[in-house]
Amino acid sequence: MSDTPQTENADVPHGFEVIQSYLKTLDSSPGVYRMLDEQSRVLYVGKARNLRARVSNYARPSGHSRRIFRMISETASMMFLTTRTETEALLLEQNLIKQLKPKFNVLLRDDKSFPNIQVTTEHAFPQIRKHRGAKTEKAAYYGPFASAGAVNRTLNQLQKVFLLRNCSDSMFESRTRPCLLYQIKRCSAPCVGYISEADYARSVKDAQRFLSGKSTGVQEALAAQMMEASEAMEFERAAALRDRIRALTQVQTVQGINPRGVAEADVIALHMEGGQACVQVFFIRAHQNWGNKDYYPRVGEDVEAAEVLEAFLGQFYDSKEPPRLLLLSHGIENADLMADALSGKLGRKVEIAVPQRGEKAELVEGAARNARESLARRMAETATQAKLLRGVAEAFGLEAPPQRIEVYDNSHIMGTNAVGAMIVAGPEGFLKNQYRKFNIRGDDLTPGDDFGMMKEVLTRRFTRLLKDDPERDKGLWPDLLLIDGGAGQVSAVAEIMREYGVEDIPMVGVAKGIDRDAGKEEFHRIGQRPFALRHNDPVLYFIQRLRDEAHRFAIGTHRAKRAKSQMANPLDEVPGVGASRKRALLAHFGSAKAVSRANLADLKAVDGVSAALAERIYAFFHENG
Repeated sequence: MSDTPQTENADVPHGFEVIQSYLKTLDSSPGVYRMLDEQSRVLYVGKARNLRARVSNYARPSGHSRRIFRMISETASMMFLTTRTETEALLLEQNLIKQLKPKFNVLLRDDKSFPNIQVTTEHAFPQIRKHRGAKTEKAAYYGPFASAGAVNRTLNQLQKVFLLRNCSDSMFESRTRPCLLYQIKRCSAPCVGYISEADYARSVKDAQRFLSGKSTGVQEALAAQMMEASEAMEFERAAALRDRIRALTQVQTVQGINPRGVAEADVIALHMEGGQACVQVFFIRAHQNWGNKDYYPRVGEDVEAAEVLEAFLGQFYDSKEPPRLLLLSHGIENADLMADALSGKLGRKVEIAVPQRGEKAELVEGAARNARESLARRMAETATQAKLLRGVAEAFGLEAPPQRIEVYDNSHIMGTNAVGAMIVAGPEGFLKNQYRKFNIRGDDLTPGDDFGMMKEVLTRRFTRLLKDDPERDKGLWPDLLLIDGGAGQVSAVAEIMREYGVEDIPMVGVAKGIDRDAGKEEFHRIGQRPFALRHNDPVLYFIQRLRDEAHRFAIGTHRAKRAKSQMANPLDEVPGVGASRKRALLAHFGSAKAVSRANLADLKAVDGVSAALAERIYAFFHENG
């Protein structure tokens, strides 16, 4: 692969003439091209089987859509990357689009990882749990599921059926009596020996068979066991087996769509309307529906369905493992290249199909119906949101409706575990992937100093913005700041804004009014008298929703931090003490406090703890304590 940047000076005109000037330097190699404006910002990233042929298309002054014509007219220079193969060009193109976010490309905006169900394999009594992220541990993984809710529902029912533990290994080792999950018939209590290792292993195997799509066999085995128990007049055991069969049936009922002829596929359907698009993805694994999720990629006004779906596939599977089969609602231009690229990623063949009849076509139609309905709801919500943002602009005297509102709040208990929180809202509602939390670090802050905490949060926020987007052209800067507080908070924030030279950003303090009643809020701005909105003004309700969401996020972040600090184990801080040695120490001494008080000879007596590690543990607690 070679990277050949070619830029022009400011005297060369924009558009077709600029593009024409590059043709003499290009050959027929495959590769990726970038179009840049006069500030060298990337306008568009594209791939080509033949770079010269593709660029010559742009050099023609006619036959372009309105979007492409605008893009060409803004182009001041271009860059080219040649590749060995067309597939390599496709992968590079999608990688650059995700990284650079050019304004004329179709862009997937929400790209979170999906949760899986993990069954551990390195313990005599394996654990079943939700897992998100890289599959680095030795375990069996089943997924992906569309959401944490879909995983939690399935896990809840699987616990009823197979009675597998979900506790951590350390908790398992420290139990002396069964926990509440045993009492409510969600666990077989292997921690205290209520089930043998062999019987538990059979339950694990049955759970894995179910997650692999062999649910019928599992149900038949349970039914046979129930009949045996009933004939032996073991009615309590028969009733328990009956409840497990019902729970298994409930899992399948909740999943809804369970195709017989499709074992593993992602069903991907696109609906476009009014310059907006919705892509609906259904995850079919082991003949079961493991949930669906909708996406709203950024599209231009005249983008074709094939371009949208191809861009979606490239960006969606850039960080995810594709299934063996992709069922699409529309064909894509480079289906062969995309299939080759995804096959290389998976290590086995990936097929891309646009079914026209049969069960697969019905799956695609169901996904398309969901996409259509989801986009209709979103467009209605967007229209309402746009009206509210116009009302905010009018209420606070802004030049235009804000496209990005940032709302800040703090949370602490008597100054401890203090956190700051920022939420973001815009024309599409709450932008949860833009939320940020700030662990308050200020050692010189007086506990409970809300002004000081807000100053620290805003200082860090503006420092980051000036570093990441000094030209304010990446859409990271807010059009309006909302601060939870009155005149004092507003003055503290204004001081920070003056210090960083960002006083031009409108900022409003939202303070509880008389008797701190909702509906009587006062709004504070620098150099102006406080004012209130009408009690039934929709804009007031909107501001309350923003403030309440910031408060919810701040409280949740604070609680998580507090819970983590309460659950912290001093042994976690000792160098060289991993999970297995920590378990050995806790099993030997009973608690971390007892470990901290132990003498050197007792530490050396613990299985798996060497003399050197015992001395390190002893030194840690006695020199740092």
